Amino acid sequence: MLNRIASVLAGCAALVVILLAPSAVGSGSAVAAGEITSASFRSATLNESVAYNVYLPAGYASSARSYPVLYLLHGRGDTMSAWTQMKGALDELIASGEIPPTIAIMPDAPWSSRASYYVDSEYRGADPGRPVETAFTKDLIRHVDATYRTVADRSGRGVAGYSMGGYGALRYSLAHPDLFGAAIVLSPAVYYPDPPSDSSTREFGAFGRGNRLFVERIYRHLNYPALFESFEATGLSLPMFIAVGDDEYKTPSPRTSSTTSTSRLTSSSTRLSGWRT
Repeated sequence: MLNRIASVLAGCAALVVILLAPSAVGSGSAVAAGEITSASFRSATLNESVAYNVYLPAGYASSARSYPVLYLLHGRGDTMSAWTQMKGALDELIASGEIPPTIAIMPDAPWSSRASYYVDSEYRGADPGRPVETAFTKDLIRHVDATYRTVADRSGRGVAGYSMGGYGALRYSLAHPDLFGAAIVLSPAVYYPDPPSDSSTREFGAFGRGNRLFVERIYRHLNYPALFESFEATGLSLPMFIAVGDDEYKTPSPRTSSTTSTSRLTSSSTRLSGWRT
């Protein structure tokens, strides 16, 4: 049987098209509208409140069914509002049957000057890093499953993100295969083996320790190649959609190119058993 979240992933190509051209949404015919509301929860890991937007599909309030959940991670400098433009796309994809009725969670990530990279940072200097990965993969998911009618296992849970959020989606799906059954990785801020010297990845402390903003060993330990062996040992399948925009700014060095980095990611990942792109 096709896993629930994989069927959500099947509609992600259309989702990406609409993300790049939101004005294209709308066929002229009315579709049942879902609802986006803002909420928050208390994270025990962070010892603070975390805000998020939640999309509930049309009919949620009158239904008793459980729904798959797609976690949407925003990019560096953005907020949880960045994904709200997808409401019309989700409404139409659900109405057309391209994806099943789905809950979408859009968490805010305000730490480290909005460059947390969704990891557990060990940086303790000015604007210190926080254990964001633990907060999101434990506290947030636990809260969502307790608050909404969700399919509370990996078969009903996916993660998506762009830029910094693409890094987070890639890491979470590989490091926590027990939690996520599919991923959408858009223009991910990933580099191998290390970010170029002028990359902002080095500037915010996500991959730092103590008073050092960036430690190469930590970056490599958290980066996707370090996760392949443990993921492969699970024997699990991970449907994944990887894409990069075709209007990327030209840069002097291919090392700083999102297209080059994503191509390297795709090439290396397809060698794993159970991997699909």
